[in-house]
Amino acid sequence: MAVIKVKKTGEVIEGDENVRSFLNKQGVLYEHWDINKLPEHLRDKYVLTDEEKEEILATFKEEIEDLAARRGYKTWDIVTLSDATPNLDELLKKFEQVHIHTEDEVRAITAGHGIFIIKGDSETGYFDVELEAGDVISVPEGNPHYFTLMDDRQVVAVRLFIDPSGWVAHPYEEKEEVGQ
Repeated sequence: MAVIKVKKTGEVIEGDENVRSFLNKQGVLYEHWDINKLPEHLRDKYVLTDEEKEEILATFKEEIEDLAARRGYKTWDIVTLSDATPNLDELLKKFEQVHIHTEDEVRAITAGHGIFIIKGDSETGYFDVELEAGDVISVPEGNPHYFTLMDDRQVVAVRLFIDPSGWVAHPYEEKEEVGQ
């Protein structure tokens, strides 16, 4: 289950209902998929063939199509990041810049961990959402944020898009400290 850490106050929010309620108030969708559906040979595997990626998508076909129907997503794929990813550190530097998108940024974690750092309302400021397998998040269009990996530096996630060409990051000039 996801864990939230509010940077301004140091508050830690845990538990499915607490996390869901906090994120809902910030306009961020949070759901949880049953990761036990994933075949054993695909759990904790971070270098995937195209066939294995298709198997993950097929495993979660019902959940993906349900989310897509509710939110208008038209296409989806799998992204994998680990120390086996060529130029991982350069990729992470690119990801770790606060930015916005012209559509939601959606991730359903199927293995590993990641952190979204999201700008909340003026009272909340920035907060971390630490994600693990089964967690699904949708950062709304136009909401400043960035994504990075946790200490294990590995994640597999389903990405969903409205525009079939995928999302494009647009730089966001922050006026407040991201760490606050």
